[in-house]
Amino acid sequence: MKGEKKKLGEILVDAGLVSKQQIEEALRVQKETGERLGKVLVRLNLINEEALISFLGEQLGIPHVDLKDYLVDPDTINLVPEFVARKHQLVPLFKIGDTLTVAMVDPLNVFAIDEVSLKAGCTVEPALAMESDIKRAIDQYYGVTGTMEEVIKKIEEEQGELLGTGEHDIENKKLAELAEEAPVIKLVNILILNAIRDGASDIHIEPEENMLRIRYRIDGVMQEVPPPPKNLQAAVISRLKIMSEMDIAEKRVPQDGRFRIKVENRQVDMRVSTLPTIHGENVVMRILDVSKALLGLEQLGFAPDVLEEYNKTIRKSYGIVLVTGPTGSGKTTTLYSSLNVINTVDKNIITVEDPVEYRLKLIRQAQVNVKAGLTFASGLRAILRQDPDIVMVGEIRDVETAEIAIQAALTGHLVFSTLHTNNAPGAATRLVDMGVEPFLVSSSILAIIGQRLVRKICPSCKEEYQPPEALLLQAGLDPKQKDLKVYHGKGCKTCLNTGYKGRICIFELLLPNDKIRSLIVQKTSMDVIRKEAVIAGMKTMRDDGLLKVRQGVTTVEEVIRATQED
Repeated sequence: MKGEKKKLGEILVDAGLVSKQQIEEALRVQKETGERLGKVLVRLNLINEEALISFLGEQLGIPHVDLKDYLVDPDTINLVPEFVARKHQLVPLFKIGDTLTVAMVDPLNVFAIDEVSLKAGCTVEPALAMESDIKRAIDQYYGVTGTMEEVIKKIEEEQGELLGTGEHDIENKKLAELAEEAPVIKLVNILILNAIRDGASDIHIEPEENMLRIRYRIDGVMQEVPPPPKNLQAAVISRLKIMSEMDIAEKRVPQDGRFRIKVENRQVDMRVSTLPTIHGENVVMRILDVSKALLGLEQLGFAPDVLEEYNKTIRKSYGIVLVTGPTGSGKTTTLYSSLNVINTVDKNIITVEDPVEYRLKLIRQAQVNVKAGLTFASGLRAILRQDPDIVMVGEIRDVETAEIAIQAALTGHLVFSTLHTNNAPGAATRLVDMGVEPFLVSSSILAIIGQRLVRKICPSCKEEYQPPEALLLQAGLDPKQKDLKVYHGKGCKTCLNTGYKGRICIFELLLPNDKIRSLIVQKTSMDVIRKEAVIAGMKTMRDDGLLKVRQGVTTVEEVIRATQED
C-alpha cells in the first residue's frame, strides 16, 4: 500500500475532502508513527472515518459494509483464526459456495487476502469497513468462542458479581454498559442466529420465577431451547431493547421496536415487542426475511385445477378477492404472491398494510399508522384518489373498511383483502354480520380462499408407515383402500427430531355462482352456503389436505389438527 499513500492524498484533495495543507500535516505524522494515511487523517479529525470509507469504496470499486448491520454465523468466524483477523484487521462475513466475503480495513492487502484464502480454503471477496467497526467486531466474535453454554460460562466468570436476579437489581447506567459487553452481545447473537438457522418465525424470551425460558416458534409449533441463567435476564433483555431502540429504563409499559440485520448476505427484519409481567419483561421477536424471494402461487400448495381457476379470477378487472383464515395461516403470503402474478407496468397497484412485510417493485405500499390517523379505512380512501387499478387492503376489521372496499370493487377496481374467519363460506356471512348490505356482498365477491398451514414431512427421515385405523377413519380415509400409502417422519437432526420440516398451505376456493349469491342475499347461514359450494365443486381444506397426505407431503395427524372444524 506504500505506493498508494501519496496517490490517496491527491485523490482526497482533488475531491475536496481535505486540503493540501492537511495532507502535508498527516504525511508528517505518518512518517513518525508508520500508520496508514487514512488512519492518521481520522485520528487527527481531518476527515470522518465513515466518509473516508465510503469515498474509498467508490474509488476502488470495492463495496463498503456497515458491520453494525451484520450478524455473522460462528461457523463462518471459525474459518479465519483470531490471530489472522487481528493481524490484518479483518472479519469474515459470509460464505456463498467457495467464496468468502471478508470485511477489511485494507482490501488491497494481497498478503492478507492470500493468508485468509489459505486458512479458509476458499476464494476471498474483500469488502471495505471502518477500522473501529472491525476492532469491535473482532472483540465481539472472537472474544468468546464455542457453544451457548461456553458463552454463558464466560459471562458468569467475568460479570457474575454484577448481575442480579431481576431487572430492578441493577442501575440503568450499569445495565446499559452490561448490554454492550462483548459476551452479552455474543449470547444474544447466538440466540438470534440459531433461531434463523432453525427456520423459526418467532423468538420468545419469557421470564419466570426461577428461570428465563427461551422458545422458538418453528413451523408454527413452539419449541424450547437451552436457556441462559436467570441472572442474565436483565442484560439479555436490555441488549434486545437497545438493538430495537427502546427505552431500557422503562419497564412498566409495553414497548414496540424493530431492527434490521444481515445474516449470510440476507436482510432480516426483527420486529420486537415487550410486555411487563410479574417476573420481568416478556420479549417476543418476529423474524421476517425481507430478502427472501416471494413464492409463486404453484409453490404455496394450490392443487393444479384450483390454481387454474384462481389464476383466471385474479386477472379480472374488478371485484373483491378475500383470503380467510386465523392469524398465522399464511394469508399475507398468498396476497403478495397473487399481486406478484398480476404486477405489470400497465397496472397501478397500491396497498395499505399493517405492517408492510415485503417490498414489491412497481407497487406503492403504505403502512398503517393509527397514531398519525392512517387506518385501513382512511388509507383506502386515499388510495382510491390515486387512480389505482388494483388495491390491496391488509385486513378488513370493521364495517367502514368493508364498505369502502366493496364500493371500490363495484366501481371498477380489483380489490384484495383478508378476513379472520374459519373457512371460505364464513367470509360472506361475516361481512353481512358486520353490517354490510347482503346485496353488496353478493354482487362484489369474485372469490374467497380459505387456508391453513400444515407441516411438511421431513424429506431426510420420511418413511412409509401404517397409522391406526381409527386415525384414518377420523380423517375420512378408507383403511381398506389397497393403494393407500401414508408417510411420516421418524425424526432426525435435520428436523430437530420432530419429523417435520417446512410448511405448505391447504386451500379451499369458493367461486360464487348464482345460487350462492342468492343465498348470501337471503342472509342464509354459513353451513347452507358451504353445502351449496361443495355441490358446486368446491374442494374443502380437508379434501386438499387428504390429497397432500396421499401425495406424501404431510401427515394424517397434521390435516386433522388443521381442519378440526371440518
